Amino acid sequence: MPPAPHNILRFSEVTVRHGPVLALDHLSVNIPCGSLTALLGPNGAGKSTLLRSILGWHTLDTGEIRIGDHHTHHQLPRLAYLPQRHLIDWDFPITVRAVVEQGRYPTLGLFTRFSKTDHACVTRALDELDITALADRQISQLSGGQQQRVFLARALAQGADIFLLDEPFAGLDLHATEELAHILRGWQAQGRTVVAVVHELALAREHFVNAVLLNTRLIAAGEIATVLTPANIDLAYRAGHCAHTDNPLKIIRTANFPK
Repeated sequence: MPPAPHNILRFSEVTVRHGPVLALDHLSVNIPCGSLTALLGPNGAGKSTLLRSILGWHTLDTGEIRIGDHHTHHQLPRLAYLPQRHLIDWDFPITVRAVVEQGRYPTLGLFTRFSKTDHACVTRALDELDITALADRQISQLSGGQQQRVFLARALAQGADIFLLDEPFAGLDLHATEELAHILRGWQAQGRTVVAVVHELALAREHFVNAVLLNTRLIAAGEIATVLTPANIDLAYRAGHCAHTDNPLKIIRTANFPK
């Protein structure tokens, strides 16, 4: 029997507030290394907040988030984030290659020029996402599916192995959706970890292996079939499950997360 997968992302009693609004309520869940995981739940359930909390963009009221055996702030180069498409200025005058090159910026020092290694990482990312022929085109000239592949290539050029995707399928037609799903399944087969906010349950069932179902609190997590049961869906989407608490705990900041 193969060994159990390592949990690459670990959330313990995570609570996040946006002012008076409770976004995540004492969330504890693990995401396995090399998994293809859909974040599911109604609007306002805390899905995007969860991704941004991993990146350290939200202060935790309670709990902790870990990557492997290390604190998230020590592992940021491993993380690549793809924002929602409507947050990107697609009319900004920049080429495909220049966007992908941005993935190398976190590893460069101040005023450091691109090395041969940096150029090679960009070239490999363009090749893997099959957009080398588009490298000199403006991103405004691309289709929605091509634009998504450009930003996936930027994430690859960064050298990340954990990909946090916020609604990557939004606004894509059926063909582009199938192409993106094929890319993500390929990444999972290569041992990369993908966590994506997904709104359509049917799409999650068809293309994802694991799921985390939220409505501020955790409803269910695990294999997609065990998560998306009628009872869990009813609880998340129709039962108005959203318990609040005003009893925050002290945030834990330690160097190592126990195995």
